Amino acid sequence: MLTASRSLLPSRSSNKFPTKPRGFRVDVEYPYRPLPENELWGADLVCIAESRHVQFEKWLIGSPELVIEVKSPSNTKAELHDKAMTTLASAGSVEFWVLDGKTRSVTVYSAAGMRVYEGDAVVPLPFGDQIRLAERFAELE
Repeated sequence: MLTASRSLLPSRSSNKFPTKPRGFRVDVEYPYRPLPENELWGADLVCIAESRHVQFEKWLIGSPELVIEVKSPSNTKAELHDKAMTTLASAGSVEFWVLDGKTRSVTVYSAAGMRVYEGDAVVPLPFGDQIRLAERFAELE
């Protein structure tokens, strides 16, 4: 299940994520239930407001502000698109990212639409700061 692109994500104890936005928590394998009719989902990486994080007991009702998923060989494009749309439709979500280690790209879904970043692109974070894509993917080599 774990792929090489999983190393793009910080562990709970690492400091690989860019500057943590003030008032937000960055976490991995984060449980959330985007809509009442959905089962419990787990995000590979999230950035969530501390005020929302402290309100949940076992999982978050709604979606974290930023959800980042790592594409695995078993994921289809349609499956990830549907997950992004459902996540964005629920309370709280601002962006949903799909990291693809095979193509070295990041697909960013938001209310404004979808955008794919690749190569030397700089991906802006919705809370300020940015990620230099080439630097993150170079860490895989």
